[in-house]
Amino acid sequence: MGSERTYRATGINLKSMPLGESDRIVTLLTKEFGLVRVVAKGSRKPKSALGGRTEPFVVNNLLIARGRSLDRISQAETARSFSGLRSSLAKLTVAQYWAEVVLHQALSQQPQEDVFAVLLEHLERLSDAPRQAAAALPLLGHGVYHLLAIAGVAPQVHRCHYCRCRMDVPVDAIGSEREFLFSPASGGAICDTCEIAQRPERVAVLSAPTLAALQALPNAALPECTDIPIGAWLGVEQALHRTIQYHFDRTIQSSTLVATCFRAQMPVAT
Repeated sequence: MGSERTYRATGINLKSMPLGESDRIVTLLTKEFGLVRVVAKGSRKPKSALGGRTEPFVVNNLLIARGRSLDRISQAETARSFSGLRSSLAKLTVAQYWAEVVLHQALSQQPQEDVFAVLLEHLERLSDAPRQAAAALPLLGHGVYHLLAIAGVAPQVHRCHYCRCRMDVPVDAIGSEREFLFSPASGGAICDTCEIAQRPERVAVLSAPTLAALQALPNAALPECTDIPIGAWLGVEQALHRTIQYHFDRTIQSSTLVATCFRAQMPVAT
């Protein structure tokens, strides 16, 4: 960051915690310096100008002053606030999930322009999406997949990479009862030949609709997936969570909330 006493950055608020009686410590993703922890002095006071600007997922243009242990926000001008995220618990849950992924993978003291751009793009899509929970769940997987792609650990979903295999992994019709194997340690989806020859250890079993949903994720824009049930998208979250746990050795706390928030939207069996 250089030796200047202040520096400028554009940051997305990822999380915050109270400090003292009226301050906050805010963790930001900045495109210029990666993850940065700063003090927002007085931001918890009722009339503080920094109060709303330190809320989660607000994007600010910042002037930051250096400190001995923690830097401090000197000025903050809001660039985006994503008010649509607050229209439903489902949207906030998805955004919080992405924040956790970024906190696990993003670096400090290094530019993180790609991570910043992907998170910003997906927050915009989520904010503009319909309020219904069923609309937010596919966006969850799409955002997580693209964040993992930046880190180079996104699972392979179209071709098998087990034991250097490169066979295609085709999906049967959405209504098929066929099942597929998935292993983060083996690279992702596993083809029929490898499944029959030697079943890899620690695999997950995916339904055909779940694999079809996973195969839609590498696209820059999520295609229409109206024929994929919400249960399949929950399966996508579980597969991606396994991938995060394998590569980062971390868990996503919001995964539990996802199960609670979205399972209520599944049709009741009769």
